[in-house]
Amino acid sequence: MQVPAAGELLDRLPAEGALSWVRRGEGLVGWGEAARLEVTGPHALQEAAAWWADYTAELDGDDELDVPGSGPVLFASIAFDPAAGTSVFVVPEVVLGRRDGVAWLTTVGGADPRAVRLPDPVDDGPALRLRYADGALDPATWCAAVAEAVTRIDAGALQKVVLARDLLVTADVPLDPRRLLRRLAARFPDCWTFAVDGLLGATPELLLRRTGRQLSARVLAGTAPRGAGADDDRLAAALIGSAKDRSEHALAVDSLVRALEPFCATLHAPEEPELLTLANVRHLASDVTGTQRRRGARAGAGLLELVGAVHPTAAVCGTPTPDAAAVITELEGMDRGRYAGPVGWLDSRGDGEFGLALRCAELVGEDSARLFAGCGIVAGSDPAAELAETQSKFAAFQAALEG
Repeated sequence: MQVPAAGELLDRLPAEGALSWVRRGEGLVGWGEAARLEVTGPHALQEAAAWWADYTAELDGDDELDVPGSGPVLFASIAFDPAAGTSVFVVPEVVLGRRDGVAWLTTVGGADPRAVRLPDPVDDGPALRLRYADGALDPATWCAAVAEAVTRIDAGALQKVVLARDLLVTADVPLDPRRLLRRLAARFPDCWTFAVDGLLGATPELLLRRTGRQLSARVLAGTAPRGAGADDDRLAAALIGSAKDRSEHALAVDSLVRALEPFCATLHAPEEPELLTLANVRHLASDVTGTQRRRGARAGAGLLELVGAVHPTAAVCGTPTPDAAAVITELEGMDRGRYAGPVGWLDSRGDGEFGLALRCAELVGEDSARLFAGCGIVAGSDPAAELAETQSKFAAFQAALEG
């Protein structure tokens, strides 16, 4: 049902069960659970796709807008390793969406959308008092892991590996996801602000969007901190001219392109990356576009199958993928869970958007969270510089916590 477009989507979320995929004020938010699937194993995404197809086939409803995201929607947060970790899929009872200035409300489960009362916006409340603690590895141990990874890269065992670390935070009062999401969206409007089952963040990386047969992705790899004045310009020039960062970026683009090629009739990746400037860091970025095949063995691939084919890219794992994944398991010292896994939404037509769960935190209980940040390690990586990069990436979520 079309509704007035006034107000911010994130302001309308309730305190419990917030679901979000919002960028520049447009996207989807949802709440309530009409259905839920948690799945683990080597065929997790195939099981989820079949479950969603069966679920939507039994629905009888009216979608007057018929645009991507209208009608029934499945929010998803997929484990970094779907075969070993648990992926979560949620069909909300209520979805509020906005696209190109047009807003709509969808209900699942028999509720009349005209009877839905949207939650009122709430104030942020007082500033939080926070206590931080090391996660799985302290900084010195993590730097030693980076140094070991560089040694193996220099020896020819692999080309790149992404090593992440976690940071634990506890607040003096319960953490309200609405406050965190609003602050993330305000600070990072060009990112996709997401929330699924307690995993919250603002990701700058679009893993895959599907609209009909059209596919698109935004690949990020290569990062530099921001500076002040002329120093900021110097850092930007150094990033775009860095052979190390450009090599890391090329590996990430190539891994996505190779994974998508069997599914696509056309596929385009730019020859040169651009700079993506965020509030706290800059990235090398490439926008990849393609069109799915009309014929052939892979012509009918759905979005979850495509996501399974492209994940994990070199941007969050490394190259070659099996070798990098083994090094992550050995050296990282933590269970990533759903960090760096695909996160996003899928509608009943098969359209949807998935990003990578980066610049994020997992809420643990009422007053604690686990923050994540990672770096691409390649030949020439300096452990101290990589540690500083993780601090810059942690700052994205810390700013939402600290106000």
